[in-house]
Parts: sequence; C-alpha cells; structure tokens
Amino acid sequence: MDSTQLIADLADKARLAARTLIAASGEDRKEALKRIADEIEASEVEILAANAIDMERAEKDGMQSSMKDRLLLTAARVHGIADGARQVAALPDPLGKVLRESTLANGLHLKQMSVPFGVIGMVYEARPNVTVDAAVILVASGNAALLRGSSTASASNKVLVDVMRRALAKTNISPEVLQLVPSDDRSTVQALLHARGKVDLVIPRGSAALIRTVVDDSTVPTIETGAGVCHVYIDDEADLEKALPIVINSKCHRPSVCNAAETLLVHEAVADKFLPVAFQALIEAGVILHVDQASAAIASAHSITASSATEENWSTEYGSLEMNIAIVPSLLAAADHIAKYGTKHTEAIVTESDAHAAQFIALSDCAAVMVNASTRFTDGEQMGFGAEIGISNQKLHARGPMGLEAMTTTTWIVTGNGQIRS
Repeated sequence: MDSTQLIADLADKARLAARTLIAASGEDRKEALKRIADEIEASEVEILAANAIDMERAEKDGMQSSMKDRLLLTAARVHGIADGARQVAALPDPLGKVLRESTLANGLHLKQMSVPFGVIGMVYEARPNVTVDAAVILVASGNAALLRGSSTASASNKVLVDVMRRALAKTNISPEVLQLVPSDDRSTVQALLHARGKVDLVIPRGSAALIRTVVDDSTVPTIETGAGVCHVYIDDEADLEKALPIVINSKCHRPSVCNAAETLLVHEAVADKFLPVAFQALIEAGVILHVDQASAAIASAHSITASSATEENWSTEYGSLEMNIAIVPSLLAAADHIAKYGTKHTEAIVTESDAHAAQFIALSDCAAVMVNASTRFTDGEQMGFGAEIGISNQKLHARGPMGLEAMTTTTWIVTGNGQIRS
C-alpha cells in the first residue's frame, strides 16, 4: 500500500472512531485519561525496555547529546508523563462551552460553541513524551490523532500507543482514535501533509527544519510551533541577586528544550559587576560562551575562556550548554537585538522597574514574556494546562503553550421559530 492510501485509511479509521469521542461525556473523556495514566505506570518496565532499544540505536548512530536527552525515558519521566495525563484530566472540559450568545431583533437565537477540530496529525521528532502529551490533549478535546513520530523513537512510540490503546479499550472510547503513522518511510510525512479533506489540522513539533518543512509543504492547515532562540535581558534596574539564578536556570535547567535561553543581554551600567559572576557560574555549569567585543574584554580581564560570537551564533538555537553574551547600552537596544535574532518564543527581563518591565513587554513580539522569572516557565504543565501539544509562535488561532482550548474550534448554532430571510 502506498503512503497516500495508508494515511487516508488511518484518517478514515480515526474519524469514524472519533464518533465515540463526540458521544462521550466530559467525564467519560476524563476517565479515559486517568486509565491511560494508570496503564502507563503499570507498563513502566515494558516502556523502558522499548526506550532502551531506541537509545542503543541512537548511541550507535552517534546522535548528539541534546537529542539523546529528549529521547531518553527514565522511571521518573514515565511517571511524569502519567502525571501529565492526570493533570489534563483534572482540567475543565473544553467542549460545549458557549463563547458568545445573543438574540437578534428577528427572534433568532445565536450561540457560538466550542467543538473539536476532528482529525489532527502530529509530526514530531525524538521525544516519546510528545506521543502521550499529544494523545491525551487530543482525546480530552474530542479529537482523533494521527501520530507521526521519528524513526529514532519508533520502539518507544509504538509501545506508548499500544499502552494507551489498551487503556481506551477498557472505556466507551474506541482505541482507533489513536493511530500511529509508520516512521520507517519518510513518504508518510508528505502523505500526511497532503491529506487535505482527510486530516483537519497538522501540528509540527521539533527542530526549526522540521517545522519549516511542515509549514511550507503542507496543504493541510497547520499551527506553527517554533524554534526557541530565547533571551534573558539584565536591566540597569535589575536585582543582580535575582538575576544570576534566573540566567543559570534559563540556560542550564534543561538546555535541549525550546524554552531554554540562548542569549544573555546585559545593560552596560551593570555589566562590570554582573558579568564576572555570571561568567564564572556559567563556566562552572559547563556552558560554552560566545561573547561580543565588549563582554569579551570583561571575560579576558577575569581569565574567562570565551569565543567571539558570530552572526550565526546570535540566531542559533543550540539545544546544548552554549550561550551568547552581549552588552547593550539600553533596554531599547536589547529589544532591537531580540527583534533581529529572536524567534518570537520567550523573552525575559530582570528588573525592579515596573516602567521598564512594561516597556520590555510592549516591545517583545513573542508568545511569552517573563518578568523576573526563568524562560523555562513557558510550558503547558508549568502554566497549569497539564501537558501541552506544543508552543505556538504564530499569531492566528493559538499562541504560546497550547492546551485543551487551543485544540478546539467553534460552531455557530442558530435557533429560530420558522423565520425566513426576506
């Protein structure tokens, strides 16, 4: 069977099965998620064994360390995935919400109500947790899922989908709402992207190259999740004791993810005081430094090893322990730098000035702005959405971490009593 027919068949199965989601109550869907969480925890040994196969293959293939970190599952991460499903189950039902309601002069009653998209395709890279995050959010929001992970995580993804389908088999929701798209043939991605009429929406999650490919090539509507070239700006009104742990956490807590900071911008008024301490802490954390000319002078004066930042460095999402550092003369200069090199993901300011914070927020054209907090908080779970389907950098429909409500669209319901249009 060719890939086009395969995707069409999977989408048809998913759409038919989605009728069981539509018929299910909010409590039914919540119970299904709880069963998925329980089944995942009960299957920990099976899941970790499959992940070990993927990790062994990744080691042989020389996968870079940041990607291996994304691929790796541990007992703690498995339990975290299950907890994410439970958190989603605890959220309000996003379906059937009346967003607008009115009665016209002619007596027609109008109501705009939230409904599912239908069949959503996910295209993502070596992060098996996305398999579950996406599945539980889509089930909870009444959508069927076509899950196309990468071949590097094929064993992990297969087991996770099998586990979730086992859990759904114990409910009134058909296991067929979750379809795993084979990852051993790259043509399945193109077939999914061109399944217009069969698939209602495609969401990419992964590298900038993957996202660009999906957005540029897809004939199916897409939500663009984006790369994260995130910045931390240390203002001249910053509390430097707050600033240091924010910088370290933003860069080092988990450098492989999209909300890790890639560039540190420091106001010239505090650079001489702050940078020597920041350089030392970053070096001790294993961070490779790329510096502009002004910060290079401070690094050299304190015997800190750093390389000169290139134009490419400023726009690079490292996904590893590397960071760019620049000294700026003003908040406006910091905002200009961010506008030039940022990816509209997350930007952070450390300042004690409410006016400076407000100006930075106004100048930051991005999905999330952090004031005196780590960039790592741009995350569905951290923001109270449970798991997330991805972080949208675009401006239409959804922006920022996408949870349940972002996975719904609307229907207008017009109720009359025999009215006809003249």
